[in-house]
Amino acid sequence: MVFQTSNMLKCIYIMQSLIKLCHDSYFVYQKKIQINFQTMADAKQQPVQQPKGKKGKKTGEETTQQVVATLGPNVAGNELVFGVAHILSTWNDTFIHITDLTGRETLARVTGGMKVKSDREESSPYAAMQAAKDVYEKLKTLKINALHIKLRARGGVDTRQPGPGAQAALRALARLGLKIGRIEDVTPIPTDSTRRPGGRRGRRL
Repeated sequence: MVFQTSNMLKCIYIMQSLIKLCHDSYFVYQKKIQINFQTMADAKQQPVQQPKGKKGKKTGEETTQQVVATLGPNVAGNELVFGVAHILSTWNDTFIHITDLTGRETLARVTGGMKVKSDREESSPYAAMQAAKDVYEKLKTLKINALHIKLRARGGVDTRQPGPGAQAALRALARLGLKIGRIEDVTPIPTDSTRRPGGRRGRRL
C-alpha cells in the first residue's frame, strides 16, 4: 500500500512538472510570435530604399540590346581589305574613283575640281592631294585599308602621258596609311587608230 502511494506521488509530480514545462514553452512561443508580428508591421510602414546607382528590375520588363550598325566588313587585327583605285589624270583634272574588286560598286569618287575654286588649279598636284585625303576618310569608314592602283591618261588619239596630279594622288594615298598592292597602267593604246588630228602638215603652234 505504501509502495502504491509513493508511485502515485511520483506520477503526480512528473505530471505537474510536464504541465509547467508545457506552459512555459507555450508562453515563450507566444511571445516570439508577438515580436515577429510587431517587426512585420514596422517593416510595412517604412519604405524600402534602393541603393544608389542600381535600378530595380520590373517583372516582365523586356531587355533591349543596342545594336551598333557599322559600315564595311568585319576586319580582324592585321587583315587587309582591298579596293581598286581608278586614277584618271589629265591636263584639265584629276579623277579618283574607288570601287570594289569587281569594279561594279562605287565606294568613293572625288575629283580635283571639287577641292579648288579656280579652273586652272583643277589638275594641280595640290588638288589631287586634297582629293586623295577625302577618299581616305571615306575608305576609313568603310574599313578598306589596301588599294590596287589602276592609273591612266587620256589615251587613244590623245596624249598617253598622265597629268601632273597622278603622282601626287598616288603618293598621298600611300602616305595616309593605305597599303598599296598592284600599280597598273591602263591607258588605252590603240593598235590601229583613226587619223590623228592636226592635218598632213601637223599642228600649228
